[in-house]
Amino acid sequence: MGRARTLDFQLFSLLLGFLQNINDSHPLDGSVGTQSIRVDAFRGMVSIRDNNVLSEWDGILDYKNALLAAKLFSKMACVLAKMDQDVFPTLDDISKALDNQALKHYPSTHGLTYTVLPSRVKNLAQYGMPIKDMCRDVPTYFAQQQKEGTALSIDPNSCFEVQLLSFMGLSICGDIPGL
Repeated sequence: MGRARTLDFQLFSLLLGFLQNINDSHPLDGSVGTQSIRVDAFRGMVSIRDNNVLSEWDGILDYKNALLAAKLFSKMACVLAKMDQDVFPTLDDISKALDNQALKHYPSTHGLTYTVLPSRVKNLAQYGMPIKDMCRDVPTYFAQQQKEGTALSIDPNSCFEVQLLSFMGLSICGDIPGL
């Protein structure tokens, strides 16, 4: 009887571990305001689609490679930048926000400003298929995060404002074709 009970416990543990792995590998979909968000914790990615008619954009937060990619539809351009993971909300924060928990539990971070660099990205494939697919048909540029408190000599009219849930606002600024 003890052997059967041990075998039952082992099967239960194995099944529980399997179910937990399935849960981790299935994306979490949700929406907040005009944004549709998909969190794929297994791949370490968040995909965002903002259908706001004044600032429509798609975005990818690639936590495994610390990359932010944004396709700005009104500018017909994509922007890639290194993601400061100390400032960005974690995958867990975003998942909790989508799990219908109140967004006010998460403190809003300071807005970040990125300056677009003039040279185009030549090989999108090196940044992974999701970014390559999103930015495929538009020119893609790198952007550099500005240090907080540094004076910017950028025309504020050249900036595109992106809001990431209620967590943070991003300004993508610079003089490139269409931006």
